[in-house]
Amino acid sequence: MRRKVAILGLSVGWIMVMICMMWITRVQAGKLMQIPTGSVPTITGSPIGAMVIVLRNEQGFANVRSGPGTFGYEIVGVLVEGQQAPALGRTVVGDWIEIAYPGVPGGIAWVFKDLVEVRGNVPIIELPPTNTPRVTATIDPTLAAQFLVDVPATRMPTYTVGPPASVPTFPSESPQTTSGRIPIGFIIVGLGVIGLFGLLISFLRGR
Repeated sequence: MRRKVAILGLSVGWIMVMICMMWITRVQAGKLMQIPTGSVPTITGSPIGAMVIVLRNEQGFANVRSGPGTFGYEIVGVLVEGQQAPALGRTVVGDWIEIAYPGVPGGIAWVFKDLVEVRGNVPIIELPPTNTPRVTATIDPTLAAQFLVDVPATRMPTYTVGPPASVPTFPSESPQTTSGRIPIGFIIVGLGVIGLFGLLISFLRGR
């Protein structure tokens, strides 16, 4: 009998301990779930400015230069098709757009307007100074003097008009007259006839 009473008392005590532990846990959870009465900071976004988006083109990208032009400004990078960049300004004509481009001196660069789409209002800004060559080519005067050759002046040929040419004249010869003389042609013909006649006589005698 006494043993049963001891077991019953132990069970009642264990139940009371469990109830106390549950109450303490509930109170602690309630404190943790209280809403703070202080001000909660809120995050507000800043408005997005003008942007440029690279359009589709044959080469697949847009060159990014150090200044507004192809002459005197080197290529510092590229933007691929569809890539965006903040637009900071434009030239007076509007053919070049200044963009934010981290990684280059000053963090700004330029792109050609025909390769990008500009979204938003882009202000006109003052153009940067044109790049000048770092090294100016000079010629050593001593070295250049070695290749200088003095060419003496030559006289141009002169033409002197000569005396007028003299044309010799010959006296005209009067035809010789054959009066009182036998022409040589008749003599030759006569000798030929005599020869033929002698040849004929010789032929007849031989018969």
